[in-house]
Amino acid sequence: MAMRSNEDVQHKTPALSRSEEAFARALSVFPDGTSRVTIERDPIPKYMERGEGAYLFDVDGNRYLDLNGNFTSLIHGHAFKPVVDAVHLQLASGSCFANPTQVEIELASILCERIPNVDRVRFVNTGTEAVMFAIKAARAFTGKAGIAKFEGAYHGAYDWAEVSQSATPENWGPADDPVSVPFYKGMPQSVLQETLVLRFNDTDLLEKNLTAHAHRIAAVVIDPMPSQAGLIAPKPDFLDSLHRLCHHYGVLIIADEVLNLRQGYRGASARYKLKPDLLTMGKIIGGGLPIGAIGGREEVMDVFSAKSGRPLLPQAGTFSANPLSIVAGIAAMRALDEAAFARLDTLGDRLRANLTDIIAQQDAPFAVTGAGSLFLIHPTQRIPRDFRDMATSALQNGVRRTLSRFFSRHGAILPNGAAACLSTPMGETEVDTISDLFRLFLKEHAADIKNMETAE
Repeated sequence: MAMRSNEDVQHKTPALSRSEEAFARALSVFPDGTSRVTIERDPIPKYMERGEGAYLFDVDGNRYLDLNGNFTSLIHGHAFKPVVDAVHLQLASGSCFANPTQVEIELASILCERIPNVDRVRFVNTGTEAVMFAIKAARAFTGKAGIAKFEGAYHGAYDWAEVSQSATPENWGPADDPVSVPFYKGMPQSVLQETLVLRFNDTDLLEKNLTAHAHRIAAVVIDPMPSQAGLIAPKPDFLDSLHRLCHHYGVLIIADEVLNLRQGYRGASARYKLKPDLLTMGKIIGGGLPIGAIGGREEVMDVFSAKSGRPLLPQAGTFSANPLSIVAGIAAMRALDEAAFARLDTLGDRLRANLTDIIAQQDAPFAVTGAGSLFLIHPTQRIPRDFRDMATSALQNGVRRTLSRFFSRHGAILPNGAAACLSTPMGETEVDTISDLFRLFLKEHAADIKNMETAE
């Protein structure tokens, strides 16, 4: 790889004067000056003006390589022309109707044709709604109320899906009997009692606890590669046990692929040979507009059917299957053919290999995980096994924040502790830029890293 000099990847700290003005105004209308808790601030948010391809431009004229992609939803980057053209054309014909449109059939057909185990689809507006209705569908189908989920996994903002999402060493309980930890103050005790918490890739715990509680469990919700729990791949024997137990006890498997559908042409479940009864989708299937979808086996999806009267599970939504999101999704998904995914795989493999090589060369206490177009840099030398291994010291958290801040200062948006992603407008130039910035970070912050390593 041709190396650039340090001067090539350094520039002045971006000015933020207009962002400062915007944040001052925002404090007068939002509880903390932002409209989403996920907005990163250092010490204030950067307000963006526009996006173009792989890059963002803030209100002060600074350009950034975007490795966040609005939380991985923008697989084609910003202002992707086929999406822009499709939305412009649809907007001139109407933004939403109470009646169905032909385009919703087309996007549903794309998903049914591509994604294994998806026989039927229902559209909603967000990934949160998709997971919520998938859980409700499992309850309606099985007649059981409880669910099981994996510690630390993010599945949106439905109460049962939020349990133990942010558990800590202080409250997560014994290794072989995880506690159901509330996500927010006031979460009902009944929600905690109805949610069984398991540990990802822990086959023994899965066998023991799911067997003991299967009589009350409607479904196991699983992200094939949990984004907030380390971007760690599932072990084959773990999935084998999950399939066997769920089949034996009549428990459904819900694969949450709202984020990880971007792992391949047929999604992440197909990549890891997970066979779900229901599968939730979002992000990339909307081409940058709000969307969610529930798909699954025809027998299970029939709980949504009104063919014989009131459905077992009524599902509506004023903007569900709105034509703007649908046509944007069609344009995005058509462009995501097998060649596009193969190219993203190649870029992702190269980047993860580059970062791993740099870590080895510098003998730095870091590790890299991910697959496809996703990657995550961990401030620890050992690749985490599950969410509990993700717990880091204050020094490690400080180094993680410093890494994100360093990238931002040098013109790249790297999420702080969350999954980072590549997009189709990127190429080897962007992969080299990320690699060079990481190498420079290790060099310039060697003392901080050494302190972190010593404290471990």
